[in-house]
Amino acid sequence: MLFIFDWDGTLSDSTEKIITCMKRAAVSLQLPVLADAEIREIIGLGLPEAIAQIYPYASPHDRLSLGVEYGRQFIAADQQPSAFYPQVLDTLRVLRNSGHQLSVATGKSRRGLDRVLKKLQLSDFFDATRCADETVSKPDPKMLHELLHCFGCDASEAVMVGDTEYDMAMAHAADIPRVAVSYGAHHIDRLRHYNPLLCIDQMPQILSLIE
Repeated sequence: MLFIFDWDGTLSDSTEKIITCMKRAAVSLQLPVLADAEIREIIGLGLPEAIAQIYPYASPHDRLSLGVEYGRQFIAADQQPSAFYPQVLDTLRVLRNSGHQLSVATGKSRRGLDRVLKKLQLSDFFDATRCADETVSKPDPKMLHELLHCFGCDASEAVMVGDTEYDMAMAHAADIPRVAVSYGAHHIDRLRHYNPLLCIDQMPQILSLIE
């Protein structure tokens, strides 16, 4: 089976860091500082799409500048990468050792994902990854179609694991079974709308799919 994981809010406990850095970027550019809940809504989208959603009235120049400043703030804050949620890495290792393939489909940039994988010494851990800036942002299913093609497998042979409606909608559009995590950016009730195979509170619960 091919397991496709979202990164922020699913594997990495980075939600609060993302919110803080977006607020700092807004302050730096003298843009309105949004509430935590508003910023939480856009976690999982590609950065340009996220900024356009939460600052629809901003000029193209201001949106571009905000993206650059957010990136600067996040790189500075992420010198020590966010920890994985409890037992995430152990669960991923169990899946790998059981012969399953692991991949990532994320709203992060390629540069950002590669940077954090390198810092965590996991550059060769995943069999393939896709990032929003090299394909199309969630909830478009293109990155999932690309991963299926990469592995030469059907949608029924894969599962998408995520914490947001964007993850669930993307997988639904690609006809890939879904696992929803309850501890990320979006409330689990919103994810249940997409009829996930499982709703999990801790990553090891995903192992029930291979038992």
